[in-house]
Amino acid sequence: MKLKPVSPERPQKARFLPHEEVPVVLPILSESLSLLELATLRLSPVYYGSGVPAGDETGVVIVPGFLGTDVILFEFHAWLARIGYRPYFSGIGLAVECPNMLAQKLSSTIEKAYAETGRRVHLVGHSLGGIFARSAAVRMPTRIASVTTLGSPFRGLVAHTFVLALANLVRHRIRVRYPKLPQGCATSRCSCAFACSLRRKWPRSVAQTAIYTPDDGIVDWRYCLTGDPRVDVEVGGTHFGLIVNSTTYQHIAERLAEPRRRAGRKCAAK
Repeated sequence: MKLKPVSPERPQKARFLPHEEVPVVLPILSESLSLLELATLRLSPVYYGSGVPAGDETGVVIVPGFLGTDVILFEFHAWLARIGYRPYFSGIGLAVECPNMLAQKLSSTIEKAYAETGRRVHLVGHSLGGIFARSAAVRMPTRIASVTTLGSPFRGLVAHTFVLALANLVRHRIRVRYPKLPQGCATSRCSCAFACSLRRKWPRSVAQTAIYTPDDGIVDWRYCLTGDPRVDVEVGGTHFGLIVNSTTYQHIAERLAEPRRRAGRKCAAK
């Protein structure tokens, strides 16, 4: 298959509706620089909670990406607790199962966080995890305050050919393990609750932030944007490094604190 080159032009703003997968040429080897981002994070004042808004014990559910597990988000989990939030791992296990089954596990974690904190929770998802987070927000808007995606191609899976090959292997594994699932399982054509939620309108009551990097070596960064400059946030770094990027952490802390700031301004105006 001939690879489609990355066009310098951004795609037009579109509804939240993934299309079929498209392979593109991306600098995947640069992803090894994510180790440098981790080292830089630990030297940053942000890592220790300096210069970022303090949390208010609100629940934050964090969701790993494709082929990832909650364990890879341990640095982010510890940081959220350090700055004053109540972090929750997603509970989905290894993200190589039927998406609808994984979405149900995530819903259970969200319900738990909501019950324990008594407040709507925030979701932060990396890559595919961001798509799970967006799906949950559409299905559970009364439980979710905001969604932050990190390099999540929610407008269409335009990714490196190697990533798409791995996705096809996972789909084959799912169909072998669960032969009664729909043939389109784990694709945009599936009729399950997860896939259908991706076609619904975004709830106005849920704030959103889309963090992306133009140097992404895994997915086409242009498909990680909403098209709204108030929502989209650019950082430097790699796709994998977004979960250990000090600038990403700074932006997340600012966005998580925004509801309290708005409430404070309203009180001051009265």
